Amino acid sequence: MDKRLLKRHKRQVARAKENVKVSEPDVRTPEQIQAAREASGAGEVVTKGLNSAKNMPTFRGRSGPTMGSASKTDAG
Repeated sequence: MDKRLLKRHKRQVARAKENVKVSEPDVRTPEQIQAAREASGAGEVVTKGLNSAKNMPTFRGRSGPTMGSASKTDAG
């Protein structure tokens, strides 16, 4: 590597290390974690969200005439 690029890379790595956030470990017991999950209902929301996302139509594959094509068929 070029000396200039090497110095730049070292500076970038040093800045990135300064900005790293270390999360605190979860010290709850497995029973407490399970109780919190059940109380929040997060499992149900995720399941419903995935099912509804599968049934949602996409914009690319949208079927049906658009406004421009509907006016052409009415006129012809």
